Amino acid sequence: MMVNTDCGSSPKKMIEIDWNNLDQRRCITACLVKGSYVLESDQTKVTQLAPAWWQSFHFRRIDVLECACECVFCKIFGPNTWFICGVVFEYVPPEGVPRHPKAPRYIVAFRGTMPRDPTIFGDMRLNLRILLNKQHLCSRFSEARKLVRQLVSSADCDSTGSTVWLAGHSLGASIALDVGRDMMMGEGFNLPTFLFNPPHVSLAPAANVLGVPEEAKRDVHLGSYLVKHAMGKTILRPQKKKMEAVFEKLSSWVPELYVHQRDFICNGYIDHFELRKQAQERCPRVAKSAATLAYRDLLHPCAVSGFGDKKSGRQHLLPSARLWKNSNPEGNAHELRQWWHPDLILSSNLYSWP
Repeated sequence: MMVNTDCGSSPKKMIEIDWNNLDQRRCITACLVKGSYVLESDQTKVTQLAPAWWQSFHFRRIDVLECACECVFCKIFGPNTWFICGVVFEYVPPEGVPRHPKAPRYIVAFRGTMPRDPTIFGDMRLNLRILLNKQHLCSRFSEARKLVRQLVSSADCDSTGSTVWLAGHSLGASIALDVGRDMMMGEGFNLPTFLFNPPHVSLAPAANVLGVPEEAKRDVHLGSYLVKHAMGKTILRPQKKKMEAVFEKLSSWVPELYVHQRDFICNGYIDHFELRKQAQERCPRVAKSAATLAYRDLLHPCAVSGFGDKKSGRQHLLPSARLWKNSNPEGNAHELRQWWHPDLILSSNLYSWP
């Protein structure tokens, strides 16, 4: 496979796809997510640049997720402006080429924030909702869940859900994460999910910026686990039992998590999984008990009432994932373009629960 990676231009050509190759899966899904960005951008332009991002990989666009802007300006001055937030692609192998058993039938790609586009106000509103862990109440998230449920139902997926893949970047990764968890918890479908630079709301990025030593972070994290372990035996005991059941249901879902070490928006996931593993090695019983809890449960104990209802956020608690870490010192650490480089050197670790 060869992908043109110059300055965000579309792929030049496809030689052959090896669906067993994890790097090629990454490149292709990243390009399809880019296609969702370009498709929205094409709406205000004469040229149509988006199709090259999926046609090069033998995909065709069969549906789009359009949502009305929910920002205060549209609500006050109306009428609401509609934007493309996601795209459903169908994989159609070249004529005479048999379908690879590991190839998806559909990939649903969700775009992120577009800072120089009219969507900026609605996008930033959703980013604020993610910061407050209230994103699941927004129509863009609920419509995405509805779209994927209908697609999975029409595609006649088995329990592995491998027929339908999810992918997203930044804000779009939050949507894909929310949809993937909803399908696993509510429908029992384990959908392969590719998350590029997903936001992680925590204090870890601040500690990294301040240069807190790794040993100090480990000790603070373990101390925090001891506190949460104690709370799980007392004031948060009901929440702990419910969240343990949630973790058990989600444990077999292992999204592909692509983060950059310098990206403060997503690098909290690095500490989330690496420090959790270190705590498991030092105090297994405490780590297993504390990992299911968060301090925000003290303020919003009803937030653990279960997944699939209106209070089912908790994106900061992800039981399992394969974490791909990019440590390249050059370039914009949050840009999507880094992930479609076919020769990208990454380190990866599989974190499973328990």
